[in-house]
Amino acid sequence: MGAVAEQNETRSGIGHTTHFINGEWSKAGGRTFPDYNPYNGELVAEIAAGGRAESEAAVVAAHAAFPAWAAMLPAERQRLFFKAADITERRLDDIVHTMAIETGASKTFATFQVRWSVTLMRQAANWGYLPYGDVMRSDTPGRFAMVTRKPLGVVAGFTPWNGAFNLAWRAIVLPMAFGNTVVIKPSEEAPISAGLLQAEILEEAGFPAGTVNVVTHAPGEAATVADVFFESRAVRCINFTGSDKTARILGGRAGQALKRSVLELGGYNPLLVLADANMDDAVNAAVFGTFFHQGQICMNTRKVLIEQPIHDEFVKRVAAKALTLKSGDPLKADTIIGPLINDAALASAVSRVKDATDRGARLVVGGTSEGRIYAPTVLTHVPHDAIVASQLQETFGPVLVVESVNSAEEALQRAQETPYGLSAAIMTTNQARGLDLAQRFDTGVIHVNASTMAGEPSLPTTGVKDSGWGSSGYYSVHDFTELRLTTLTQGSAHYPF
Repeated sequence: MGAVAEQNETRSGIGHTTHFINGEWSKAGGRTFPDYNPYNGELVAEIAAGGRAESEAAVVAAHAAFPAWAAMLPAERQRLFFKAADITERRLDDIVHTMAIETGASKTFATFQVRWSVTLMRQAANWGYLPYGDVMRSDTPGRFAMVTRKPLGVVAGFTPWNGAFNLAWRAIVLPMAFGNTVVIKPSEEAPISAGLLQAEILEEAGFPAGTVNVVTHAPGEAATVADVFFESRAVRCINFTGSDKTARILGGRAGQALKRSVLELGGYNPLLVLADANMDDAVNAAVFGTFFHQGQICMNTRKVLIEQPIHDEFVKRVAAKALTLKSGDPLKADTIIGPLINDAALASAVSRVKDATDRGARLVVGGTSEGRIYAPTVLTHVPHDAIVASQLQETFGPVLVVESVNSAEEALQRAQETPYGLSAAIMTTNQARGLDLAQRFDTGVIHVNASTMAGEPSLPTTGVKDSGWGSSGYYSVHDFTELRLTTLTQGSAHYPF
């Protein structure tokens, strides 16, 4: 059993103080940092504070494990992924508990993450059997040309605190399914849910030592770990999920080091509601898309652009539904709105709503807080220069801006003014019109008659513009493998001299 389970047989995460490097749980010279429950401030665990030495050891272990893992038969990898999925499914209750106390995730969201991760593992287990190349026609007589894909090597993954469990699995499973080994640096806000739990499950499943490594670090010390990733020639790819501000730094360093980078960043995700939309569907899509996990997901709906004839009725019904969302302890089964991740996140939501109301916005509902719980908030008549409505940066909190427009064309134009391009959605009963508008959206993901958060493990998630690049699902094969051309000339080759 891993270090987590050894400390506590019934609840993972309590007392965890170790890294996972080369198949072993090791302490970091006695240095630790506290991991607190965002809801009540109680100590969840003391976490190992790693640095250069631990990071270098993890990269060395991953590099050493790479050749054997890359050469492993598809059936052997498949068996390991299936076993990890089974273990994850079996441990659902204690994983959900850990996510609740460490990240403030409601039971609904935490359960979703576990099931999403299990599905991803079972799907990815079969990717080793899919064709990884093509036979090409050549204009050279007697030449046989074959294009194949090969894994990169070591992939360094930076995993976030929001959607901590499933996004950490994505950072692990996608590269490994194509033959890479990984080193994971979880967010200091969720080191257990975003890395250590996964290592524990993979250890129990029997993954070879060194294929997965997890190094945790104290707040403010991420750069020490990242420096090792950029300096080591063994690390071939930087796989980051987080803010565009951090990505600009990491992407720049990756470019200087000539390393591949995969960046899934934020988004200012608009929901267009046309006058012919089904009102119930539109309200449900807006409320779910905005308030799920307290608005702390990169694909949360940030703004509704709605045609004027149905604006007032829509606002009335969204506000009424928002008031029914129960807030409180995420361990309680009926809690929908839990705490924001930290005091800085709460302060950001408070200040941005105040900035909007100071500029003349109408606060329809919400705008209050209790502890770190910020009430579901709906704003209308928000000036375009207010931070929360400018579309230049996302507000990570349960805040929805509703803006009236005169036509679908105006809605599309307003929606395109953001520098982000992650997700968007359109509500309309005219499916042909919806698809036409969707094709004109400059986003990586666009849903017609669904929430901005309607992704699945098998479907690609990708961003454009300031929302980054790279993909998920099987399409990540393009990110985590490189092409190799092999030719065979039958007979003697002919040369011009």
